Amino acid sequence: MSTTTTNPVMLYTEQTPNPESLKFVTNKMLYKGTADFRERELADEWSPLAAALFDFPYVKGVYICNNFVTITKEFNFKWVDLMMKLKEFIKAYVEDDKVILKEGFSEAMAAIEKENGIGYEYTGDTAEVVLKIKDIIETSVKPAVEMDGGNIEFKSFNEGIVTVVLQGSCSGCPSSTVTLKSGIEGLLRRMVPEVTEVVSEMG
Repeated sequence: MSTTTTNPVMLYTEQTPNPESLKFVTNKMLYKGTADFRERELADEWSPLAAALFDFPYVKGVYICNNFVTITKEFNFKWVDLMMKLKEFIKAYVEDDKVILKEGFSEAMAAIEKENGIGYEYTGDTAEVVLKIKDIIETSVKPAVEMDGGNIEFKSFNEGIVTVVLQGSCSGCPSSTVTLKSGIEGLLRRMVPEVTEVVSEMG
């Protein structure tokens, strides 16, 4: 007779720089990649976990990446009243091994990104500059942003201006503008002389 032992799910919370967002970290891989749900419709289509979280009246956004979920709440609620409920709900959901994201999500998002121009093809010298910018964002910026429960994606480069998309706790975060201008813009301008400015769109 074989008994399967499952590791208990551990879950803790981490503050993010955005007072409206809280990071719920588990000891299990939830999704290799990034999944940002700003509205109910996309969650209903692709993520049973995000859709279930949107059932709570105070949940405004759900961001799933690797082993954590970042929840953005409506501003008229306090975390002290919500944190335990959400913590218990996510823990039970993960313990029951329920579906986090449906198959085909990353392909569907890649298709949308291509349509929106995120996979825009650059040529010649510009292609080299873009490659450099993307590499710096991936290696130097993204890990730090992920620690804060958010995500940053390169969107476009045009006449010196880099446009990035902010997701998770970074979206709508009061300090993200400061981070963007003093941190990311400073770094890119130092490393890539062709860059003159970094602007953001909310994911």
